Amino acid sequence: MIRHPEYTRARLAQTSERLRERVYPELCDPGELLVAGPVDRISYDDAGALEYRPARLGERLGPLWATYWFRLTATVPDEWRGARVDLIWQTTAETTLWRDGRSVQGLHGIEHTQRPDATVLDESRGGERVELALELACNGLFGQQEAHPEVVSCKLARFDDDAWRLYHDFELLRALEASESLAAGWGGHLRAELNRFCNEGDPAILAALYEHHNGTRAHEISAIGHAHIDTAWLWPLAETYRKTVRTFGSQTRYMDEYPEYRFACSQAQQYAWIKERDPDLWDRIRARVERGQFVPVGGSWVEPDCNIPSGESLLRQLVHGQRFFEDELGIRCREFWSPDAFGYCNQLPQLLRLAGITRFLTQKLSLNRFNRPDSHTFVWEGIDGSEVLGHFPPADTYNSEAGVKELLYAEREFKDHESSGRSLLVFGFGDGGGGPTRAMLESLRRAADLQGLPRTTPATSDEFFSALEAEEAERPVVVGELYFEYHRGVYTSQAFVKRGNRICEQLLHDAEFLAAARGGEYPRAELDRLWKLLLLQQFHDILPGSSIGLVYEDARRDFEELERSLHGLIGTGRVPVNTIGVSRRDVVLVDGALAVVEAAPYAAARPVDAGDDVRVDGLTLENAHLRVELSEDGTVLSVVDRTTRRETLAAPGNRLELYEDLPVAFDAWDIDPFHLETRRDCPPAEAWSVVGDSSLRGEIAFERRVGERSTLRQVVRLDAGARRVEFHTSVDWHESHKLLKVSFPIGVRAPNATYEMPFGYAERPTHRSTSFDRARYEVPGHRWADLSEHGFGAALLTDSKYGYSCHGDELRISLLRAPKSPDPEADMGRHEFAYALFPHAGGWRETGVVAEARRFNAPLRWTDGVAESSFASVDDPNVVLDTIKRGERSDALVLRLYEAHGGRGVARVRLAEPFGRARFANALEEQTADASVDGDSIVVPYRPHEVITVLVD
Repeated sequence: MIRHPEYTRARLAQTSERLRERVYPELCDPGELLVAGPVDRISYDDAGALEYRPARLGERLGPLWATYWFRLTATVPDEWRGARVDLIWQTTAETTLWRDGRSVQGLHGIEHTQRPDATVLDESRGGERVELALELACNGLFGQQEAHPEVVSCKLARFDDDAWRLYHDFELLRALEASESLAAGWGGHLRAELNRFCNEGDPAILAALYEHHNGTRAHEISAIGHAHIDTAWLWPLAETYRKTVRTFGSQTRYMDEYPEYRFACSQAQQYAWIKERDPDLWDRIRARVERGQFVPVGGSWVEPDCNIPSGESLLRQLVHGQRFFEDELGIRCREFWSPDAFGYCNQLPQLLRLAGITRFLTQKLSLNRFNRPDSHTFVWEGIDGSEVLGHFPPADTYNSEAGVKELLYAEREFKDHESSGRSLLVFGFGDGGGGPTRAMLESLRRAADLQGLPRTTPATSDEFFSALEAEEAERPVVVGELYFEYHRGVYTSQAFVKRGNRICEQLLHDAEFLAAARGGEYPRAELDRLWKLLLLQQFHDILPGSSIGLVYEDARRDFEELERSLHGLIGTGRVPVNTIGVSRRDVVLVDGALAVVEAAPYAAARPVDAGDDVRVDGLTLENAHLRVELSEDGTVLSVVDRTTRRETLAAPGNRLELYEDLPVAFDAWDIDPFHLETRRDCPPAEAWSVVGDSSLRGEIAFERRVGERSTLRQVVRLDAGARRVEFHTSVDWHESHKLLKVSFPIGVRAPNATYEMPFGYAERPTHRSTSFDRARYEVPGHRWADLSEHGFGAALLTDSKYGYSCHGDELRISLLRAPKSPDPEADMGRHEFAYALFPHAGGWRETGVVAEARRFNAPLRWTDGVAESSFASVDDPNVVLDTIKRGERSDALVLRLYEAHGGRGVARVRLAEPFGRARFANALEEQTADASVDGDSIVVPYRPHEVITVLVD
């Protein structure tokens, strides 16, 4: 033999193609192929009533998102008796195959590496008449990727099982030889034997090569199928449902052919859709769950964003997810499955453990731009000390095709060989769904224990994590938030979704409390429905603002439904109701006159003290606590805390800034560091006027242009007795690739700023000393961000914003973006939002920043049926009584508290209503311990950052 590796490899590739062509040695056209459409998404039964016409292959179909229904009839040739018969349906669209009214599987693509094939007959008798229906969606796996698809080919094909096995036997070995990662002896022998097979065609040559196994020690890969289906992204919710049908149908079918195959599937919402709309497919899924092949994972309602939802929302994601999996499938998930979210807040480990979850899988952080994770297997420790076992699959994808290249890459890139011998491979078409193909499953069968590859075994997530836990290894510990060094624009994009989320979280909070406090029948089913509707909006491509316009048409509809229904539950009346567990001050109309409500909580309105009056003098607002000087251009020149006589600002504040916002990729997702180099001040206000001048409220309005085509009106407000100055803002926004921020230079020096996060806070640097510091140039936060030094500081409060930044003494809120992809109309139009500056003497803990931000976000509600006295109160300022509701499965009163400041102690929760006993519980409302009761109070010991659930009977 003349040795020339490149010649040999070219010959091997040629042989591989010839072997593949033998898999379908005979094809036949259908007897009839008819088509109807375009139509909307309709049921199989409704499709039967359409008018059909002869179909033409190659015809361009459309428009985008339309549906066409095909009817195929064919007669199997007699000579195919005993053979398996497949349908070959080559199209650039996604298709659902139906037979006898049952969804069978999904089809997509033209190439054999995609999914153009489906088995029609496992063993033909010859001469059968085959009748099929095909539901074609005018979109590709990634939405508008294929706006005008076509059917390229439609054939019945005789499947040759021997040729199929021979092709895959040869192909995996060929890919291994081509990897150039083998020891010289094994690599040379493999190449020579594959070349000999080309000469002789003897399958025994290949069988002998598969007898070469790994040594005693080899990296162990647990392989689990997956079809990450974004609940919405480049397609609307209605198409997501059809993606689940196509995907789950395909995968349940393959489980019968590959008994070793395991398929992980998260997101209870997607299961619930199937249960409601396709009972036959639901039965197939349940049967395979019982066999241990279809594996529910994650324990959450959807795969949510993990920075923007409130702490209570994140808990409800887990409560509703775990309840569904347990009730419907008998499974309680032990791992949080979140491969694609954009960072993870520091309270998540505790929330997971409260829902019975001790393991954590993600993938996204492998895309970090500044600092890649140091380990693939680690212990993640939350802000309170709770720990979960975490894993990043080293293949750097949750859409692996399970080929030689990816197996070798996973082994080579794994960072923990010194302490661990195993990793996870998550394989299958994903994001747009689809899941593994037969070819992927064949590849893994052959890779199992082949010399030169990691030892690869199909496994469930539970089997993988149990094997990790059994290793005697000292894991690295990662403490605090897992900040994603990428996609920082998602804290701001699609501002109306962020506003709707904040409003509806508050509405649900109030509706649950009022329903619990009023007594009578608790509207559990309706609250359950509305919670699930909100949890759906918190999916990690809806709430972050990274989806197409159709998704946000759905979101507007759903937020309108939430607000309408929740206002109906809350009702109206004459009794003021305020946020649980914090004091409140507001100006309200009581019997036709203005008054200040001071509640601690749920107290009635009281008259305003004379010393609390507001005075307006030109561009100056002043009350007992603050003196605010404004300039004619709309900036704030001075904010003096009259208690300390301390100036809050180091330079003019409320400075509106515009930045160029042109990320090099991922438009709606990213704010690139280059934007920092493009800051410019917005034009000064064109006019100002005093619009409110009473002893209770002073307001000055400013009108100004912003950017090239946008206008802004801002009312600066100071209320009687208030310790904060508010900025109520309306923007008519029509910019392109611009970022609007507001800056407040605070007259303090601090190495860190503090930001509210779910059930807690995060401290982040105000400097750029290290690569980790530089990466945090834009960060998430909730209702407040604070910059303090010893003895003094100031917080910015927001009613609907989640993006912040701080460098030196300049604290900023990101107000609006204007990305053009994937939604060209993102954020265009009118916006209403408010923010406030809250100076304080002392640190943010001692001066009640948490309570002030909650007051700023909690509207005063008038309702019937609740006493004006306090329903519940806590005697310890460290502890927030966040939620009061009835039990998910009982009539117990449920109290959710959290420690907000990082302290420990013993609090007492006082209830106005009599009660018998109190018990501590986890998030699933399962008792963990008895609570001590002292008269009308429950004794609650607490640790730093602890989230506590109390059941009261």
